[in-house]
Amino acid sequence: MKRYIRHSSTKMALNYRKDVPSQINKALKNRHINAGFISSIESPRYNCTNLGIIANKAVFSVFLIEGENKIDHESASSNKLAKILNLKGEVIIGDKALKYYLNGGVGIDLATAWYEKTALPFVFGRLCYNCHGKVIKDIAQKFVQYPVKVPQYILKKEAKKRQITPKQLLWYLEHIEYEMNYKAKKSLKLFLTKASK
Repeated sequence: MKRYIRHSSTKMALNYRKDVPSQINKALKNRHINAGFISSIESPRYNCTNLGIIANKAVFSVFLIEGENKIDHESASSNKLAKILNLKGEVIIGDKALKYYLNGGVGIDLATAWYEKTALPFVFGRLCYNCHGKVIKDIAQKFVQYPVKVPQYILKKEAKKRQITPKQLLWYLEHIEYEMNYKAKKSLKLFLTKASK
């Protein structure tokens, strides 16, 4: 979907692209996109906004399942988080993890595990950019100031893609925070420090 916005006297085209975190990381690095929610562990490489994908306690879409050690190739931050927390098992993220939980699957919620250790939320991703910084930061600021209510038709469409109900999707979204407040920034700094060791 393409939309156009006006910023001062400049017209800029916005193309929306959905993908897993590892692919968004790659797309931003190769300048195939100008901005995106990338894995928090990759964010120090870029200019970033005050928007993130943040879980305060449980996130319900990033789990570690008991068994053989196995990373999720769609993620970067979650694999590193499991290692930092010294947890062994299979990492699963995203829609498959959410469905796993909703279908009664059992595992360790990695955001909860981080909170229990640090009393801080976990930052899974940040909105970062490689150009058009003024426009991107303006969009991010407006998003924080005026939270967007998801229209029912979009909610139904996205729920159907994930093979869950709109009510379940809405419930999940209620557990995600977006503003990089003091605690989120402190948490990210701690995570990056631990990840570099």
